[in-house]
Amino acid sequence: MKLVRHALASGAALSLVLAANPAIARDHHAATEAASEMSEHDKLFALFADADERSLKLNPVGALFRGDMRYADRLGDYLTDEHLAASKADNAENLAKLAEIDRSKLSPTDQLAYDVFAYNQQREQEGYAPAILAASEVRPVNHFSGFHTFYPNFASGQSAAPFKTVEDYENNLKRHEDYIAITDRAIGKFREGMETGVYETKLTIGNVVSQLDTQLAMPVEESPFFMPVKNFPEEFSAEEKARLTAEYTAATEEIYAAHERMRDFLRDEYMAVARDSVGLSQMKGGAELYRHMVEGTTTLPLEPDYLHELGLSEVARIKNGLEQIKQEVGFEGTLNEFFDYVRTDEQFKPESREALTQSYYDIGEQVDEKIGEYFSLVPKTPLEIKPYEEYREKFEAGGSYNSGAPDGSRPGTFYFNAYDLPSRLTTGNVTLYLHEGAPGHHFQISLAQENTDLPAFMRFGGNTAYVEGWALYSETLGYEMGFFDDPWNRYGTLQDEQLRAMRLVVDTGLHAKGWTREQAIDFMLENSGMTRTEVVAEVERYIAIPSQALAYKVGAIKIQELRKRAEDQLGEDFDIREFHAEVLDTGSLPMPVLENKIDRWIASKAS
Repeated sequence: MKLVRHALASGAALSLVLAANPAIARDHHAATEAASEMSEHDKLFALFADADERSLKLNPVGALFRGDMRYADRLGDYLTDEHLAASKADNAENLAKLAEIDRSKLSPTDQLAYDVFAYNQQREQEGYAPAILAASEVRPVNHFSGFHTFYPNFASGQSAAPFKTVEDYENNLKRHEDYIAITDRAIGKFREGMETGVYETKLTIGNVVSQLDTQLAMPVEESPFFMPVKNFPEEFSAEEKARLTAEYTAATEEIYAAHERMRDFLRDEYMAVARDSVGLSQMKGGAELYRHMVEGTTTLPLEPDYLHELGLSEVARIKNGLEQIKQEVGFEGTLNEFFDYVRTDEQFKPESREALTQSYYDIGEQVDEKIGEYFSLVPKTPLEIKPYEEYREKFEAGGSYNSGAPDGSRPGTFYFNAYDLPSRLTTGNVTLYLHEGAPGHHFQISLAQENTDLPAFMRFGGNTAYVEGWALYSETLGYEMGFFDDPWNRYGTLQDEQLRAMRLVVDTGLHAKGWTREQAIDFMLENSGMTRTEVVAEVERYIAIPSQALAYKVGAIKIQELRKRAEDQLGEDFDIREFHAEVLDTGSLPMPVLENKIDRWIASKAS
C-alpha cells in the first residue's frame, strides 16, 4: 500500500508543479499529446518494455541471468510484505495500462502478444487471492523449491553470476546477506503456518533436512559457496585475494549458521506438526490451491477428476499398445516380465559411447530427410548433437536441449547421456531425439527466438503446457515418419508416453483423491517398465511440486485435438506444414490463446 500511496502523492505533487510553472505545463501537455499520437503497437510495446524493467527490479536474479548487472548486488527482498505489496502493485499497473490499449487496432501478431500478456497478468492477479496466499506463502520451502536448492550452485561461479572482477566477488558477498535474510524469513513463514494450521508434509520436510545435513557436512573450504575463492582471476592482487578469502570464509560460515537454524527448526520443531498426508486436498485450503495450480500449469480450466479419468483412459490405451508389441515380437510371459526382459537384455544396451553417439547422428540424418514433408517453417539456428561432458553426465537427465543464440551464431544443442551405458536403453533413442532435438524443443525454442516481431517475453519465455506439450506431440510424428514401424522403437515411445499418462493419474490421485505415496508408487510400477528407484523419484517430485507434471500430456492432447479439428474441417485443404507453422511461429502460447489462433486460421482457410 505504501507504493500506491507514494504514486498518488507523486501525481498530486506533479499537478501542483505544473500549475505553478506554465512552461513546464506546456511541455507536459506536449508530451501527453505525443503519447496520444503513438500507435497502438507502440503503446503496447512501450508497456512490455516498462513492465519488463519493473519486473527486473523486483526480481534481480532474472536480470543476472540475462547478463544485466544493474542489480547484481542483490537477490531481492523475497518473503517480505513489502515485496508482496510491490508485486501486487506492479501487476495492477500492467493490467490498467493494458486496458488503455485498443486491441482491435493491433496487427494479428500484436493481438496475440496482447492476449498472452493479458492472460499472464490475469493469472498472476488470481494468485494474489487471500485464500491462495494463505495456503502457499506459509510453505516457502520443500526439497524441489526453495533458495537452498538453487543458491549454492548460483553462488559457486558455475552459473549465471559472473566472477571476473573484484566487484563481481563483492556483489556475491552482498547477495549472501540477502540469502541469509531470506533463509531466516522462511522460518518465520513456516511459523505463521503453524499458527494458521497450514503445514508442509513430513516427507518433503524430511528431505529438506537431509539436503541441509548434506550441505552442512561439507567443510567450508569444499562448499560451493567457497568455490569462487579457488578460481580467482590471475590479475587479482595478492592483497585482494587475501582480503576476499577472509571475507568469503566468514560469509560461508554465516551461511552455514543460517542453514543450521533452518535445519534445527525444521527437524526439532516443525517436523512434529508437519502433515503425515502427502496430498494438497488433505491440507487446509489445499483443494482450492490445487485447482488454481492445475489451471496455472495446464493453462486450461480443467477439474482434477476429469484429468484423473483422462489419465486412466490413456494408461489403458498405451498399456494395450505395449501388449500388442509383446505379441508382435513373440514374447511369452506377462507384460511385466516383458518389461524386465527389455530392461535387462543386452541387445537393447549401447555397445559403446561411440556407438550411442553414432546412433543419434543417424537418427538426426533420417529426421532431416523427412522434415520437409511436415514443416515449411524451420529454424535458421543449426542443431548440434553431443553427449554430456563426462565431468557432469552422472547427475544429468537422459537428455536435454540447450537453446542456441537468436542470431544463429551459437547452435542449439541436443545433449544425451552416455553415463552408465548398461542403464541406457536404445529403444528410446528415436523418441528422445524427436522430443529434445528436431522437431521438438529445437524447432519450438529456436523459431520463437528468431521471430523478432515478438516481444521479449514471448521470444524467450513460455509455459510448460505449450513447451512440453509441443515436444511430446513431436514424438508422435515418429509414427507418420515411419520410425515406429519398428516394434522396439515403438516400445520406447510408448514407455515414454506412458510416463506422461501416469502423471495425470498419480498427480491428481495424490492431491485430489487422497492417495498415499505407496499407492502412487504401486500404480506406476504396475503400469510401466520403470524401476522402483525411478518411480520413487517421480512420485516424490509430484508431492513436492503439485500439478507441474500434468502439463506435458495436457498440452500434447490439446495440440493433437486442434490438428484433428483442422483436418476434419479443412479436408483436402489441410496442409500439415501450414498447421505446424501456425502452432510454432508466434512462440509459446497459453492453450486458450493457441486454440483461438488455430480456429481463426481454420476459418480463414475455409472461407
